[in-house]
Amino acid sequence: MVTICRTAPGRSVFRGNVIGLFGMMLASVAWADELPKESVLPLNLANKAVLAAVEACRKDGHRVSVSVVDRAGILRAFGRADGAGPHTVDSSRKKAYTAASLRRPTTELAELINKMPALQALRDMNDNILMLGGGFPIEIGGEVVGGIGVGGAPSAHLDDACAQAGLDSIGAASKAPASK
Repeated sequence: MVTICRTAPGRSVFRGNVIGLFGMMLASVAWADELPKESVLPLNLANKAVLAAVEACRKDGHRVSVSVVDRAGILRAFGRADGAGPHTVDSSRKKAYTAASLRRPTTELAELINKMPALQALRDMNDNILMLGGGFPIEIGGEVVGGIGVGGAPSAHLDDACAQAGLDSIGAASKAPASK
């Protein structure tokens, strides 16, 4: 609390509870230390991943859409190749959302629920889940910061390859399955 007192005409002197003010500042710092610290995928990296994935598919003759979402599954960047089907817009976003929210490649998740029927309910968690190949979590420095999804290539492994090209372009951890 700060008070103003007049000591002479035209002169003011501030008096206050300096200790109280200092205590409030220390409490603010302590609360700030308790807030979670999260890395954020910068927009320039999200756009770079989208462009690299679209280009990788284009070189192979595939017209796709690519979505990058943040860790919460909110769209961060998007690209649709010339001639890509309208269905590819939603499929790429949903694959990115699924990979980011479940923190696993969508091909791996699709295989898992096929092997374990008890996990079929994962498909119905919400309307944004899509259990098809082509989605990878984006992991940088050991932390998942988002997801990338590719839709429109003729098979899941081709969508995966283009998504991996997007990850490679930004230095994210590789998510491509190991060769058998």
